Amino acid sequence: MPKGYWVSVYRTVSDPEKLAAYSELAGAAVKAAGGRTLARGGRVAAYDAGIAERTVLIEFDSFEQAVAARETAAYQEALAVLADAVERDFRIVEGTD
Repeated sequence: MPKGYWVSVYRTVSDPEKLAAYSELAGAAVKAAGGRTLARGGRVAAYDAGIAERTVLIEFDSFEQAVAARETAAYQEALAVLADAVERDFRIVEGTD
């Protein structure tokens, strides 16, 4: 079964304190939902129209698990804390077998 991935690229961060509070809550929610953080905020080499900003990559055992994790009450609480503190591109993608 193909894995599922959360991919987030932060275009702007207007409130680092809210982002830090979100990160703490989201990290716990992701772990509880079976997610594993593969990359978070490290170095980025961006090409073409890419954005060399904070990038987060989280792996789940399946695409369905990744989608379900976003809908959990714990992650929704984290999103409420994040509110308008960032502008980001968030997507869930299916991996290959």
